[in-house]
Amino acid sequence: MSTAPRRTAARPRPARLLPARLLPARVRPARVRPARLLPARLRPVLPVLLATAALALPVGCAAPGELRDHGAVAPVTPSPARVPLWPSAPTASSPTPLEPTGSRSPEPAPQPVPDLTVPGQDITAVDVRALLTKDPGVTQDERRVLEPCPGCELRAPEYRDLTGDGRPELLLAVVLADTVVLHVYTASGERLLPIHRVSLRKEFGAETVGTDLWLYEPTGSFRTGRLYRWDGVRLVLADQKVEGIGPTPEPEPTPSATEKPVVEKPPAGRPTSVVGGVPIPVKPVPTAKPSAGSVPAPDADAAAAAAKSAQPAPSRPAAPSATPVPEPKP
Repeated sequence: MSTAPRRTAARPRPARLLPARLLPARVRPARVRPARLLPARLRPVLPVLLATAALALPVGCAAPGELRDHGAVAPVTPSPARVPLWPSAPTASSPTPLEPTGSRSPEPAPQPVPDLTVPGQDITAVDVRALLTKDPGVTQDERRVLEPCPGCELRAPEYRDLTGDGRPELLLAVVLADTVVLHVYTASGERLLPIHRVSLRKEFGAETVGTDLWLYEPTGSFRTGRLYRWDGVRLVLADQKVEGIGPTPEPEPTPSATEKPVVEKPPAGRPTSVVGGVPIPVKPVPTAKPSAGSVPAPDADAAAAAAKSAQPAPSRPAAPSATPVPEPKP
């Protein structure tokens, strides 16, 4: 058994730190300065200043080429489409002039069609033939379409929303021999109100653009379009336009009343020239096309002068002699 003394491990001594003044400048510890507090009078304003600074920061910024959020996009409402009425009906040009559309006296408010109801407030369930019979605004000529009538026709009803309430209106076209009468009705509860009536030509065209009603009438090389809109009581004329649909024939020139044509009279006879009181006929010189270097033919005055110089001067009688003549002796 060993009796050598046991050695214990020496404890490491803590490193002695050099004073800060002896350390290099780059390894000196930074001096921590105490935070400065805002004055008591500015502390209530601090939340407002922070909120203003947050709003001032740009929102949705991104690097070039990246997506940006600009918020919700406003919905786009498509423009209303043009929907023709009775597209299978023929339309053609008409030389008849349009009726003048002057100012008219205000019409009374429309009254419901008597003895007629709208079943379930559904205007599509209205009996059209019963409507023509009971509506006082329908003439006797229009009621002829209910019977066999040559040249008459009752077109199939059309349904379009013209008042903007989301419910359709009834459009009825009564075709007669030389005209077409268009009726428009709307449902007011269980009653039927006539809101429009107009006479058109048989070649008319019609279409709806949203809640607008357009009626077209051709006249020769032009077409007149009328726009009707709902005013809360009835359909009224809101606009009118005229557009060309073909070449316009030019008017024939008419002669002016002050201008009269001048007619040259031919000469009565052969031209004559008077020389010494005696008329001398002048032979007309035939006209010929002048050639290059040729001399133009003399006119009538030059021919008369030439004839005068060619004629010999008339001889005068001899003067009596001054020598006396002896008398004969007895």
